[in-house]
Amino acid sequence: MVGTEFADDAAVVRFGDDGRGLVLTTDVIAPIVDDPELFGEIAAVNALSDVYAMGGAPRFVLNLVFFPDDRLPLSVLHAILRGGARACARAGAPVVGGHSVRDPEPKFGLAVTGEVRLSEVLSNRMARAGQVLVLTKALGTGIVGTAIKQGLASAAEIAAAVASMTCLNDQALAAARAHGVGACTDVTGFGLLGHLRNILRGSSLAASVHTRDLPRLPGVMDHIAAGRVPGGSRSNLEFLRPDLRMRGLEDPAMTLLLADAQTSGGLLLCVDADRAAALCDELRDRGQLGCAIGQLTAPDADTPAGTMTLDHAP
Repeated sequence: MVGTEFADDAAVVRFGDDGRGLVLTTDVIAPIVDDPELFGEIAAVNALSDVYAMGGAPRFVLNLVFFPDDRLPLSVLHAILRGGARACARAGAPVVGGHSVRDPEPKFGLAVTGEVRLSEVLSNRMARAGQVLVLTKALGTGIVGTAIKQGLASAAEIAAAVASMTCLNDQALAAARAHGVGACTDVTGFGLLGHLRNILRGSSLAASVHTRDLPRLPGVMDHIAAGRVPGGSRSNLEFLRPDLRMRGLEDPAMTLLLADAQTSGGLLLCVDADRAAALCDELRDRGQLGCAIGQLTAPDADTPAGTMTLDHAP
């Protein structure tokens, strides 16, 4: 029912004759924090997010482990698995098996099977012109992660990033359901702009993003100013630059933030304009961030489908 054509977050296949579908996804990441248990939890939440982004509920998971058992004690591996299992338990998706590979660099992730009613799938193809873009987590985990690796992130900055990355997107999906969201993606490795572009291409739309409204993690702008930006974020921006238009004088730091490669980011929701404020209110009531950051527009000669206009007005 949903494949690779429009770069959706997961595959959806019909299962049985009663309108049910399976949501199938996998994701593996390298460590972004020093604590192995927190790393396992973050990696699991990151993988589970793709199921929520399709409108589904995770049901079962398989661990995917890459580990240098000749260089690190197995207690580190046990901690990674413990953190992953904790996240899966919170999601109600038991770990039923997995696979391990010897690797010089530790990596961890999940293969996740979820379930969704086919009539309730949230696809990149279902956005509409005039809808508002609502983001449910602050941006900047890639930048903070780089600062952590360099030993230059403060305790408060690390705590804020970890709290964001270990937060499941289940409550964000519940709020989206309550307010008629039909298209959604989670903001991960391609940055907000890369994942927004997938929606625009799938739904043949353009978009305007208000950079002044972007929520950001503590310390992110200072780290950008100091050049602590991961290579993947810069590569994202280089790839996406032909699809960008600027309104007003560009703020290069904000443009980089929009392209920052996120780990376990929030959902980017497309909601009718008359329901956007109520959606943001409900997200906050559920302990989530709810921030309207832009609008979807019909394409034209100057802004063809897939074009993103960044409004840098103060």
